[in-house]
Amino acid sequence: MNSSVSVFVLTGLGIKDDFQMILFLSILLSYIITLAANLFIMIIPIFYSNLQTPMYFFLYNLAFLDICYSSAVVPKMLMDLMSQKKMISFWGCMLQLHCFHFFGSTEVVLFSAMSYDRYVAIVHPLRYSTIMNYNVCCSLALCSWVIGFSHASIHSIMTARLPFCGPYVVKHFFCDIKPMLYLACTDVSLNFKVLNRVTGTLAITTLMLTLLSYVFISKFLIKIKTSQGRRKALSTCSAHFTVVTLQYGTAIFTYMRPSTKDSLDQDRSAAIMFSVITPALNPIIYTLRNNDTRTAIKKLFSIRHE
Repeated sequence: MNSSVSVFVLTGLGIKDDFQMILFLSILLSYIITLAANLFIMIIPIFYSNLQTPMYFFLYNLAFLDICYSSAVVPKMLMDLMSQKKMISFWGCMLQLHCFHFFGSTEVVLFSAMSYDRYVAIVHPLRYSTIMNYNVCCSLALCSWVIGFSHASIHSIMTARLPFCGPYVVKHFFCDIKPMLYLACTDVSLNFKVLNRVTGTLAITTLMLTLLSYVFISKFLIKIKTSQGRRKALSTCSAHFTVVTLQYGTAIFTYMRPSTKDSLDQDRSAAIMFSVITPALNPIIYTLRNNDTRTAIKKLFSIRHE
């Protein structure tokens, strides 16, 4: 593996000094919301047995992933906003790259598992607890983590083995694959092919599986005659579909379009959505769109005020 470079310099967000404090406070607030809201989703099922269901088991995994995903990037970003020297060690850079894609790709696979869970809950409600038993849920979650780790390992190992001849300036606010490949002093066409094909295959496959579940759900909803029954069924999956749209939209924009040096600024903007905004929005979307969670929140606050 490459050992000729010990430190990389990050260009950061490219924001003028006048706006750095405002941006720092905005990102810090989003990160605090990410930690607090996702921890809340992880903790609340402990106190309410009606939330100890397969859906909340997957939400627990998603909340944990969002915390890890955001923490792989945001703390370093906040430090760099307040620092003149935005440096990161070679192995720190590789670890950040690996973690970002590990947690991100695990999340998109988990979305497919969650969409299948919603399909079973809506189309086969009487057999839901039998089909989505403990072993099935654990297997689907474990599969998501294994696929995510394997996908990230391919990219991190291939990137770590590249020779970097300088200048060691990463045109990004964290170590992502594309800006790292542009620093290599060798042919990286294979790396870009792997990025487009492997990441593209993972994204398209999981997206198609997710959409397929919603196609079957839609067909079933057409058969529901009462509007109340249709609204109840829609409420169980509308939040999930909103989150999926946000995540896949930015992922496809970043990693599946042609790679050029000029596109790095656009990738940087998309990465802010990935690492800062989406992890903070996910728990808010789920709590606001889910009746059981809203009820649990109201009970929790009513107990505290008594």
